[in-house]
This record gives sequence, C-alpha cells and structure tokens, in this order.
Amino acid sequence: MPRAEPAPPSFPAPDLDRAHDPGHDLAKRRAEGLPPVEPVTPARGAGTVLVGTASWTDPTILEGEVFYPASVRTPEQRLRYYAGRFPLVEVDSTYYALPTRSMAELWRQRTPDDFTFNVKAHALMTGQPSEVSRLPKLLREALPRELAEKKRIYAKDLPPDLYDAVWAVFLDALEPLRASGKLGAVLLQYPRWFTPTRRNLDALLDAQRRLAEAPGGGAPGAVELRNHLWFDGKPGRAERMLAFFAEHEIPYVMVDGPQGLTSSVPPLVAVTSPELAMVRLHGRRAATWEAAKVPTVERYRYLYDPEQLAAWVPEVAEAAKSTARVHVLFNNCHGNYGTTNASEFGAMIATG
Repeated sequence: MPRAEPAPPSFPAPDLDRAHDPGHDLAKRRAEGLPPVEPVTPARGAGTVLVGTASWTDPTILEGEVFYPASVRTPEQRLRYYAGRFPLVEVDSTYYALPTRSMAELWRQRTPDDFTFNVKAHALMTGQPSEVSRLPKLLREALPRELAEKKRIYAKDLPPDLYDAVWAVFLDALEPLRASGKLGAVLLQYPRWFTPTRRNLDALLDAQRRLAEAPGGGAPGAVELRNHLWFDGKPGRAERMLAFFAEHEIPYVMVDGPQGLTSSVPPLVAVTSPELAMVRLHGRRAATWEAAKVPTVERYRYLYDPEQLAAWVPEVAEAAKSTARVHVLFNNCHGNYGTTNASEFGAMIATG
C-alpha cells in the first residue's frame, strides 16, 4: 500500500553562513575521492534509489573547473562526463522551451543504457507564463493575434486546441527517452499561486491523465507543490492532500527547502505511489528564496552539511520499502554545491 506519513524529519531552520556557502574550492575538496554514485537498493525487497542533480549545464557549474575538468568542454563531453558520475539527472531547460525529438535523441545517445532522465514540464503545462518568442514556430503562428503580440502568455489564455498542442509537442519530443527506458518521470512543478482548490485538484488529475495517455504507453508524472496552504490553514488538510495523492497514485515530491514563506512546504515523508517517490533538495537559503530581483542561481546558493544530508538517509531508505524507485535530486545547483552534495549523499545511502 502507498505510504503517506505527514510526520517530517526534525530539521532546524538554519541561517546561511560560511558553513553553507564555503566556496566552490572547498566544496570540490569535499567531493574528492568519492566514487561515482551508483543505483542503490537499501534493503532486501526495497526499491532502487537513484541520486543526481537538477542540472548539468547551469552556467555556474561550467566556470572555473569546479566540476568538469578543463578537457571537458563540449555539450556532448559534459553530459558523458556527468553520466559517468551519476545515474540520474533532471532536465530543467524544458521548463523554458519545449523540447525537440532531436535533442532528446542526443541525450539518449550520450548516456549509458541504464541512465535516467527526469524532465521538467514546460511552464504552460503547470499554469505558468511562457515567452511567446520561445515557443515553436508552428505554435506561434497558430496563436490568435492578441496573444501573438504579447511578450508572455499563460495557459489559461490559450484556446483548448493550442493547449492540447503544447502537451502533444512536449510528449512527442520525449519519445526517444521513453522508448529507450531512460525517461524516469515528468516533473510537474506548480507555482506558489497554485493553491488547494477543487479546480486545481482537477488540474492535477488532468495532467496525470494526459501523461498516462501519452503515445507509447504513457509517461509517469511527479508533482511538486509550492504553497504552504496545501499543508496548513485547516485541520487535517495535509493528511487529506496526501490521501488524495495516494488514492490516485500520484508521486508526491518530498521537498527540502526554506521554511516560513508563502512557497514553503514542510519536509514531509510521503510515498504516495507504488512506482515512484521523489525528493528534491533546494537548499535552505530563506533570505533569497522569495526576494525580488535576485538571480535564480542565488536562491540555490547553499551547500548542505553532512548532518543535514544524514537526516535524509533513513527517510529515503524507508521510502524505498514502499515503492519501486526513489529519485533524489539536488537542486542547489550553484557551482558544484549540488554535485558535491549528490556525491556525498550517494555515498551515505550506499553505506546505510
């Protein structure tokens, strides 16, 4: 049976200090000597745990040899190098621009047979705005004039047939990954204005339906929420929300991130699907998480210390007892902070 437990691990609310932003040189030294991360089965009968990061091409990771050696310079070399260190990665670029089959085919070719990609849903698929200029030409030309002249548009503005087309283009592009067994999940990350309403619950079910009906046997979807109202505001709301996810076997994304903000969600341990559980660790830099005019990468400028990582080890191992796969993604992608923490956590989960 799916496991849904609203009791979170005990995590303090830290302030960012030199311990959590020590610089990329120190982070690099922490990762030295650690072996490549391998898939792990924590206990007999448990599912497989895969560990990776939420990007392999963030601009800050490409600077100063903080992760990639000087000899690794091209996109192909970087992905091959990354895939030699980790069994899992999340594709972030698909949130900003719809992917193409040709790009997915290159990802397939450049990684080992057992490598796994999680792919973030395009912004329009989760109710967020997209720049018109970044849409494929066929979609731009099909837009009504009043939308084509805008800089950004929302899914709610689209005619139903064009909204369907966004989904169709996205899912068709992933076919090389799906057919090769390399598609782990589609990450549906909803914005903080996505709150617990009947309409939004229906939107979650609609997204799961579209994924299940995708050509070739469907694509799994995991949901990350970013509003505290899903978990508080009314007695029992968190329990009812997790029960909804479990009833429909929607993988709920467990989150480690800043607390006490509108977009904060607690680090609940919740396995709501027998096929997949997911943990995404964003860092805990509260001061910049919702601050205006802060570069995105600064929100994730946070290196977890070993004690913070160790707190998640038993939770991930326990989750693996109730599902076939657990994906652990480090989204603190500032320089090598994410890769260092992923390497450290991979070693921790491997040794128990």
